Amino acid sequence: MSSRGPATEKRPGFFSQLRSLFTFTKAEFGWLPWVLIAVLVVGIGIGVLVGFLIPPVAVWSIILWGVTGLMFGLLGAMILLTRLSTRAMYIKLDGVPGAAGHVLSTSLGRNWVASDMPVGVNPKSQDAVYRVIGRGGVVVVGEGARGRLTRLINDEKMKVQRVASGVPITVLYIGHGEGDVPISKLSATIKALPKKVDRTTMAAVVKRVDSVSQSVTSLPIPKGIDPLRARAPRPR
Repeated sequence: MSSRGPATEKRPGFFSQLRSLFTFTKAEFGWLPWVLIAVLVVGIGIGVLVGFLIPPVAVWSIILWGVTGLMFGLLGAMILLTRLSTRAMYIKLDGVPGAAGHVLSTSLGRNWVASDMPVGVNPKSQDAVYRVIGRGGVVVVGEGARGRLTRLINDEKMKVQRVASGVPITVLYIGHGEGDVPISKLSATIKALPKKVDRTTMAAVVKRVDSVSQSVTSLPIPKGIDPLRARAPRPR
């Protein structure tokens, strides 16, 4: 008898993912359907107008330009939906414990090494510290109240300095106060840091820091809140 392997999970189709993306975004921006319709109408209108302005003016030419405008309108609507879904994701993540780890582990790219798990955490207050290593040096990210984060931040800085002397260390605090970085701008802020470390040194620093670090395996998250579920679905 031939044995069958485990059934592979069927991925949702393009339109199913698009519907999920629309639903996710509309939950935060109720006016989304009207804006998308307006983008489509403007696209068609511009196409029809071009059909009237470019000679020879004929019915088939107007229809053709109208269809072309519809295609550009669909493209514009997709771009707008994608951008708004990203904004909706950050709105849902703002203030959620563990959100920083989610953003750091999914949006920095190859030039940075990060984990979704904190390297330091206060189980009672849920304040946490994350570490990112890349071409811009080492970035220590604090998530929580600044006053309670001081010890966790200093411990992590000392740990890095012991094994990576001379490598620049940048400290960022997530929040909306003076000098804080909003969660929506965390990734862009880190990527904007000047490149002061070559790839060879970066790889060496990653190994050295990992050798003296013991990552925290779990971060207390309030019941019913999962920052990973706040991620906007992407159509493929």
